[in-house]
Amino acid sequence: MNKPIVVGMGEALWDVLPDGKKIGGAPANFAFHAGQAGMDSRVVSAVGKDALGEEALATLEGKGLNIEAVARVDFPTGVVNVSLGEQGIPQYDICEGVAWDNIPFTPALANLASQAQAVCWGSLAQRNEVSRKTIFSFLDAMPSDEERLKVFDINLRQQFYTLEIIEASCRRANVLKINDEELVLVSEMLRLGAGSPEVLCRSLMERYGLRILVLTCGANGSYVFTPVETSYRVTPKVQVADTVGAGDSFTATLVGELLRNTPVGVAHEHAVEVAAYVCTQQGAMAEWPDSLRM
Repeated sequence: MNKPIVVGMGEALWDVLPDGKKIGGAPANFAFHAGQAGMDSRVVSAVGKDALGEEALATLEGKGLNIEAVARVDFPTGVVNVSLGEQGIPQYDICEGVAWDNIPFTPALANLASQAQAVCWGSLAQRNEVSRKTIFSFLDAMPSDEERLKVFDINLRQQFYTLEIIEASCRRANVLKINDEELVLVSEMLRLGAGSPEVLCRSLMERYGLRILVLTCGANGSYVFTPVETSYRVTPKVQVADTVGAGDSFTATLVGELLRNTPVGVAHEHAVEVAAYVCTQQGAMAEWPDSLRM
């Protein structure tokens, strides 16, 4: 039986840390973990025709990712410079005018869209019109049947989002993932009014006709809402190495389980377990132990 094709679409980049660089970008992290979850995962992004681009492709491929849909473009490969500020709190400089800002839409991407069972994208890669148009063209080229999962993992970053971007993506999504801090911001931007987190989440679901809304609250647990049920799971207490990629692993696990028609509560439980494990590992692309694989 063919594995479902699952796409992570948007930024693939290097996080340049004080102790060296690591491959990253939420869509690339998502695609890696979708592969761990047993999906036929693909990255849709762009890198430059430079040494960093060559290294990015080799690194992604070395992690088992299908890179056929990663374009080579005449812009530098994306870099995020990470510095440690006071008390070791990381600060990010997300370089602009880079390759993943300029992902081209091609006939090959249109063909991939027609085959994809699920796609996950965020707000950051939409900061430039070229990639934003490509993302929307891909989404619009996907079949409209309800079996396909179109997951907007909002991932608000710095100043790189607008009301227009959020609304246009929510209209095209049938699954929204948002954290508790983002929920406050988005509720204010959309003028949803006052209410508990659940009330605000259900307002978002109703406004955009969402099948599922995922609300993550860090150490305070997570919720998965459907029109007819609410699943809540506590966040396990683990020895945290770093949290990078944990949210992406959660999303990928949930998508993989939903594509298998796993009940929402069971799918949610597995997503929480995987994310907790990833938190105990260094780096965003931690290999799963056999006990967590699907």
